Amino acid sequence: MNGFLDLLGAILLLIGSLLCLGAAVTLVRFPDLLSKLHGITKPQVLGIIVIALGIALSLRTWYVVGICVLIVFMQLFTAPVAGTMVSRSAYRAGLIDSDTLVVDELAEDLADSGFAQRTSDDNQ
Repeated sequence: MNGFLDLLGAILLLIGSLLCLGAAVTLVRFPDLLSKLHGITKPQVLGIIVIALGIALSLRTWYVVGICVLIVFMQLFTAPVAGTMVSRSAYRAGLIDSDTLVVDELAEDLADSGFAQRTSDDNQ
């Protein structure tokens, strides 16, 4: 049974590493900020979850399982908030091309609050 759990843990570590590698590749290959944020956050969070599960299965102690659960919860709580804050900051700084957006709900909210949208010409 221990050999099976070690093999399963190693496979999960490999899968999680590949997911994190996929997130890193999207950072280089995707063209704009919003698609990079989308490509980075989702496989990264899933990769961390799979890696933590692989570590917990490989080491099989309650101390390690507790730390892995804590890591997964912290990742699940912080990654979406960080992605949202980075994208809102980029939007307010005028780094996002509004012509590529299908729906722009943030512009209406910002206009209601009196925020003046910067354009990409303001950055140059």
